[in-house]
This record gives sequence, C-alpha cells and structure tokens, in this order.
Amino acid sequence: MFETLSDKLQRSFKTLRGQGTITDENIGEALREIRLALIEADVSLSAVTDIVDHIRDRALGGQVATALSPSEQIVKIVHDELINILGRDTARFRTSSQPPSVILMAGLQGGGKTTSSGKLAMWLKKAGHRPMLVSVDVYRPAAREQLAIVARATGSQIYEGKLDPDAKHGTDDVLRLARDARREAASFGCDILIVDTAGRNQIAADLMDEMAALKKLLNPSEILFVADAMTGQDAVNSASAFHSLLALTGVILTKMDGDSRGGAALSIRHVTGAPIKFLGTGEKPDAFEPFHPDRIVSRIMGMGDIATLLEHAEAKLDRGKAEQFAKKALSGDGFSLDDFREQLRQIKKMGSMKSILKMLPSVGPFAGMSQAVENVDEGQFNRIETIIDSMTAKERRDHELINGSRRKRIARGSGTTVQDVNNLLRQYAQMRKMFKTMGSGGGLKAQQRMMQQMQPRQKFGR
Repeated sequence: MFETLSDKLQRSFKTLRGQGTITDENIGEALREIRLALIEADVSLSAVTDIVDHIRDRALGGQVATALSPSEQIVKIVHDELINILGRDTARFRTSSQPPSVILMAGLQGGGKTTSSGKLAMWLKKAGHRPMLVSVDVYRPAAREQLAIVARATGSQIYEGKLDPDAKHGTDDVLRLARDARREAASFGCDILIVDTAGRNQIAADLMDEMAALKKLLNPSEILFVADAMTGQDAVNSASAFHSLLALTGVILTKMDGDSRGGAALSIRHVTGAPIKFLGTGEKPDAFEPFHPDRIVSRIMGMGDIATLLEHAEAKLDRGKAEQFAKKALSGDGFSLDDFREQLRQIKKMGSMKSILKMLPSVGPFAGMSQAVENVDEGQFNRIETIIDSMTAKERRDHELINGSRRKRIARGSGTTVQDVNNLLRQYAQMRKMFKTMGSGGGLKAQQRMMQQMQPRQKFGR
C-alpha cells in the first residue's frame, strides 16, 4: 500500500538537495512535485490543496530546526503534515455503560462489510472481548448465510434469528432482528454486538432511512464505515454521505493490500474527520490490523514500519523455536536443513515476503530492498521446502552426503532441476558459514552480508 505516493514523494525531496536555504523560488518545484504525487495517489483535491498550503507556510515560516538541511526540513514537514491529517493517536473504541456495546457497520454493497465484521470480531476476541455478530441484511440473497460462514471461519458467536423465507421483508424485520440480537448478546454475556447492515450499489434514500432507524434503536457506541480503498474517490464520496447522516465514529479500509496509491485513507480522514481505525490487508481472517497513523506515514516516507513487523513476529512466530534456532545456528555445529526448513515455515506464517520487505526502511542497510520487492518470487519458498522434503532424513541432517546422484534424485522427486538443488545447497552453506562467523564475533560486516544473502534473488526453473 502507498507505494505510488511514497515513490513520488521521495523524488520530490531530491529537488532541494544541495540548496543552502529554503526560499519561495526553490520550494516551488518541490511543492509542485508533492502536489503531483498526492493527486496521482488519488488524494482528493481539497486535501491536496490544504496539505500543500500547510507545507509552504511551515517551510517559509521557519518552523523547523535550522540544523536540518532544506531537503531534511521538507521531509520532516511532510511527515508531520501527513500525521496531522491522519491523526496522531491510534483510535480507541468507545463502549457503553450497559453492555453490550453496539458497533454498527455501514457502507455500500461490495465494500467488504460482512468480511470485515468477521475479522473485527476475531480481533476483538484476541483483545479479550466477547463479541456477537448479527446480520440484518434481509434483502440480499444469502447475505445472512454469508455472515454465518464468516463467523464459523473466525470462531465467532452469531445470532441468526428466524425469518419467514416466503415473506417480503422490510425495515420492521431489520429492527426486530437487531433488537433480538442485542437481547441475546446480553443474555449470553457478550460485551459487544457487531451489526452487519444491508448495502446498496449506490446511496439510496431507503438505505439511509433504515440506517437512521437502526442508529435510533441501538444507540451504537461506534458507527464504522467500511470502504473498498481501491475505489478511490467513490469511497470518499460515499463516506461523506454516510457521515452527514450518521456521524461516523470511524472507518475501516479494505483491500489495502491491492491499493498502491493510498489516497483514500488521506481523503476520507480529511473529508469526514472520522478516524481510520482498521485496515483490511488480505483475504485471510487475520489479515486485519489496527490503523497506526505514525506507522503508515513512516511507510509513505520510506522509513519502513519496524514496529508492525515486530508485532507480527511476536504474534506469529514461536519464540522458543526461534531461540533454539539462533543458539544452534551460532554454535560451531551450525544448523541442519531440517532447521532451515522449519525457519522457512515460521517466516511464511507472517505473510507474504513482499509484505515483510515493504515494512523495512528504504535507507541504510536496507537500501535496495524496496526495489527487490517486485522481483520476489513467492513460490520460491514452496519450491525450497519441496526440495528439502525430497531429501532423506540423513541428508537433511548432513548435507555433505548429497552427491551428484542424490542431487538428481532430489530434483526428480521435487519436480525441479539439479541446478535448483545446487543453488539451494550453495545458499544454505553460505548462510551456515555466516552464522558461524557471527557466533565467533564476526560482527557487523557478517550481518550485512547475511542480509544481502537473504534477498530473494534466486530464480528456480519452471
């Protein structure tokens, strides 16, 4: 996400390098580049104008430490301005004094309300809550069944209720389902009720009237607008319409993994003032993360997002296995191909290698990683695992047993080539050697060589 904006902004900062001071003349080109970067990222024109005006005022007003160079000053100003727009604090949920607290999910059809409702329930469960789901979409065929499937996939409790399949349903049925679900949640000791509402292909008066009736009945603690980030300005316009009627308390942006521009996030926040609370970053139930403005801005500015990467590692990886591997790898004996395969499986738990690399800074020892992202072959890790699986237990414990005939057998068994097997064994041997050097006090140079070696540049056949 945000790749387009990040790349364009990096180029705009270069226009001030070598300048002694910021003047009205030399900042003009940088601001034009910044404006173009924001527009191409699909940021709304009103937001673009405000951002650029604020950057100019701060840059010419000398509101940054004079110890910084002009290009560094602009980087800091843009960084601060983006955080100001997105909000400086992670948005927190509001709750009612009498549980269950109600979260009303709003949005157009196809925006991802149902999937996001299930993901939100799963996230709340992990945070120590007891959520219950209910769908009050009585119009779209199989809408309520879809939420039931999502609830089962996320291990969430759901109130399904009963409707006459032969009757024509309307707002009265919607309100009855919502009322009964709240009663059911209270009786089961659930502290949060997530209400998945009906959507339309476009803003409609009957939809808005129904949402207003639900708000009046349930007095929700949160009204979250769910928007597909890839729809750009359409998402902004829809958010604005819902906000004017319902006074949204927050936004969930879905399909952020497929949106390289990122303009919807800046625009929706600027237009509605409602904080973005969560991002949907994939199809899996756990591809859902809280929105941290400072971390997102760090990604946009090419500074990476190490905090989120560490959180993912903490949640997904087995600390005991990681410590065991580190101890073994740094010892004189090194680590086996069995250990190597286990580490690959651990890394895969964190998501795609592209998503991991995108969280690394584009400066310092990680410079060049962002360029390597697009060349990552995600299937490479599966092929490596298949090659190791085709080895015998003795071969995995002692790679030196793998002679020419064994390599041919392993290649046939894994559906790869002898060259693929040779490449894997060569990289494995180099990694063992580097770990041993680090274990014996090899220092920073060995670590840097290891990082270079870890870059996914190997290309397998087929």
